[in-house]
Amino acid sequence: MLFFLKAVSFVIGHMPYRAVFLLGGALGSVAFRVLKKHRNIALDNLDRAFGPALGRAEKERIARNVFRHLSIMLFEFTRLPWLSGRKMEGLVKWNGLENMDRALAGGRGVIILTAHFGNWELLGACLGLRGYRPEIVVRELDSRLFERFVTWVRTRSGNRVVYKKGAMRKLMKRLARNSIVATLVDQNVTRSEGFFVDFFGVPACSNKGPALLALASGAPVVPVFIRRQGPCHVIEVQREVEVASTGDREKDAAVNTARFARVVEEMVRKYPEEWFWVHNRWKTRPGPGDAVEGREEGLAGKPAS
Repeated sequence: MLFFLKAVSFVIGHMPYRAVFLLGGALGSVAFRVLKKHRNIALDNLDRAFGPALGRAEKERIARNVFRHLSIMLFEFTRLPWLSGRKMEGLVKWNGLENMDRALAGGRGVIILTAHFGNWELLGACLGLRGYRPEIVVRELDSRLFERFVTWVRTRSGNRVVYKKGAMRKLMKRLARNSIVATLVDQNVTRSEGFFVDFFGVPACSNKGPALLALASGAPVVPVFIRRQGPCHVIEVQREVEVASTGDREKDAAVNTARFARVVEEMVRKYPEEWFWVHNRWKTRPGPGDAVEGREEGLAGKPAS
């Protein structure tokens, strides 16, 4: 079966990109109509994030385009093993790479802060082909077959995969060797795994691991996002995020987790069609005594209900 998946990847990877773009877009339009559960999750999330600031028609337009984007991304993912440096340069425009190089010059490694935004899998591949070769922090898939295939795709560009469970010590060693660690910080986690932070004006349980890693390692945190621009993509390497470090480990981790969430929110507000709205971001709810970090600093959004 793994050979079959690789064969499919080879075929799609050598199709004209315009055909892939059209096929993916058509599949996404169908998925929006038939995948009622995920369509409703996307629309509920948009309601929660934007409230009455956006009309129902605009929210449906965004959700429909999210499905189209994700379907195109599925086709693009299978093309990644056959992406070369030369092809990448024609597909991607880079902005702000000097911010990455400046952070690396400190010798403590770099933590890339990113999200399920744009084609995040292409972002990893492009970083690898560009020579940065990040350690990509991921959750292991339930299917062993698909895990082997996905790992094969992700590592073809020279990157390495690190599974989240028990990763802290391994990541600390990699950062000490001035490596780059890429982590996605935008998904819901359980109460024990995260802090409640302000996200679109609503408490969201966010992974505290990246903040704890930044505090323990001293590595700079650099936000990096990829977004579509017509048939191509733009990769934006932003300035390093200031990491609070007062000596109060728990408080600092909560403050920094909120700062990371705010960076993601700012990108999603600018380009809402690029984010993974089909994920139940606000699934874990705070209890009566739970603090919500960053609310006083957050962007204006719909109040928590």
